[in-house]
Amino acid sequence: MATTEPASEGESLAEGTLISHLLELRTRLVRSAIAVAIVAAPCLYYANQLFTWIAQPLMKTLPKGGTMISISVMGPLMTPFKLALYIALVLAMPYVLFQVWAFIAPGLYKHEKRFATPLLVSSVILFYAGIAFAYFVVFPLMFAFFTATAPPGVQMMTDMSQYLDFVLVLFLAFGLAFEIPVAIVLLVWTGLVKLGTLTSNRGYVLLAVFIQAALITPPDVISMTAMALPMYALYEIGIVMARILAKAKLEARAREERESEAKP
Repeated sequence: MATTEPASEGESLAEGTLISHLLELRTRLVRSAIAVAIVAAPCLYYANQLFTWIAQPLMKTLPKGGTMISISVMGPLMTPFKLALYIALVLAMPYVLFQVWAFIAPGLYKHEKRFATPLLVSSVILFYAGIAFAYFVVFPLMFAFFTATAPPGVQMMTDMSQYLDFVLVLFLAFGLAFEIPVAIVLLVWTGLVKLGTLTSNRGYVLLAVFIQAALITPPDVISMTAMALPMYALYEIGIVMARILAKAKLEARAREERESEAKP
């Protein structure tokens, strides 16, 4: 009888802990959904203006009198609506990630928190930088190339829904591509990849980057190069960051060893 009571107390304690974690997770999810809804309200109100802004890179390269079209009856309504929801999610992402961080942070060690905080912030900034790079640099070059290569007698009239799907894929591709430094730092920090391996395989990485850019971007040299070169530059930046991290990690380990030896 005495042996079963501690076991039942342990089970009830574990059950209570699980329920409290689930309740906290629900609270974090509700807060994230509310934040997205708050940001979505003005985005939905200005949905048409947002779509006009997103369409500017293509509209500026079309011949005089060129316009977009909608081959769907619901396209003029649903396409800006869809864009507004995506923009709201992207804009609210820092708060959503903060809720995720607040949920998992209590289970991390102090040095892990010190490492994860700047990594989380830099990942958000890099994702936004990738989207901005695609919109301001890649899109004007790419759409100018597309319109210039149209055969004689062919008038380019793009469906608005297909255009939105196209640019959203590229936004996601460039946003994730700009996360390369964060990925490299995580690989080195967790010990999955050695820093020497990253530095000695630069040639293979450059080839892989161009192959990946050719698969993700449209089949033209301009957009492929516009994605491949920044990706490789970010790879080199990731190596520098990982080297700095490895040095700091070794110094921290040496400091801990000296402190342990100094103790009686």
